[in-house]
Amino acid sequence: MVDDEKKINLIMALRRQGITDQRVLAAIERTPRSLFVPETFMRHAYDDSALPIECGQTISQPYVVAFMSQALDAGERDKVLEIGTGSGYQAAVLSHLCRRVYTIERYRTLLTEAQARFDDLRITNVTAMVGDGNKGWPEQEPFDRIIVTAAAPAVPENLVHQLKIGGIMVIPVGKEADVQTLVRIMKHEERVEETELMPVRFVPLVEGVAREL
Repeated sequence: MVDDEKKINLIMALRRQGITDQRVLAAIERTPRSLFVPETFMRHAYDDSALPIECGQTISQPYVVAFMSQALDAGERDKVLEIGTGSGYQAAVLSHLCRRVYTIERYRTLLTEAQARFDDLRITNVTAMVGDGNKGWPEQEPFDRIIVTAAAPAVPENLVHQLKIGGIMVIPVGKEADVQTLVRIMKHEERVEETELMPVRFVPLVEGVAREL
């Protein structure tokens, strides 16, 4: 019951901050963030703040998850690519908004734990793999939507190529940790339209698959 109350308070806070998409709010309400945070930070699971997870990564602030999901505007028939599975929280939220999520994580440890959470929640429309997010998932292209949860120094051409005409990508862009901008990309027949949305702070998008001890 305590978690339910905290979740309600979080949803109300997101509304006050301008999250108006009812489907996104409902998806966040259905996704128990407490299952995606380390036990050490359990009491902060429904705080509107980013939290550390394993492998030096983070679970994003709920407002940022909601904002990016709203900007992505994924429909129930859409196929979505996520770069950076992390704890699996963003993918779990997206699973309630679209037909299928394909998610890539460079740390096998994180991917294994995220997959276990998807299984526990009986989420069956998320397909996950270990890989280099910069390369995308060419075997499954094109995608209706692409969401990137790590900051790239520039928009990766591989990902733009894997986006359908009329598709949308939401990605943080910036070379420095303290100077990043969330960008919304819309792919047209002859051009790519970029719209800057807001300043953000994400871990960097790193090439290759992580070597773990």
